[in-house]
Amino acid sequence: MDADTEQVIVFDIGSEKFGVKITKIHEIVRMKEITELPNSSKYMEGIINLRGDIVSVIDLRKRFNLEQIVDTNDTRIIVVDFEDQDVGLVVDNVSEVLHIKMSDVDLPPKSMAGIKEDYLKGIVKVDEDIIILLDLDNLLSSKENIQLEKEN
Repeated sequence: MDADTEQVIVFDIGSEKFGVKITKIHEIVRMKEITELPNSSKYMEGIINLRGDIVSVIDLRKRFNLEQIVDTNDTRIIVVDFEDQDVGLVVDNVSEVLHIKMSDVDLPPKSMAGIKEDYLKGIVKVDEDIIILLDLDNLLSSKENIQLEKEN
């Protein structure tokens, strides 16, 4: 792997594919029981006990204002590092690990499905798919809801 290549974990939320640098990810776990916290933000799902560590869990479907679905066998919690804490992200499915040449990454269009540019590192085309590379730090630190779909 050369200096221009990064490994990216690809996951699905609805019909969209997203990618996050593998160096940001601690582990990927199957869905487990989440303890809800009162008075937390709309997209904060709650907390889980991960081998004795308490991990906050954010539902990315809620974060992107998408319709909620029933968890399936494919639903995963991606545990990422955010400000020296583990944070879990609920996603529909983790599909693959890709080696992406950073020179192949395009800047996102200005009006990318209503997602603010600060949440995006870029987009990359892989075969027929478009993968949206997320900037986790900005995504997790922002308090506002993100609209994935344009309002009618």
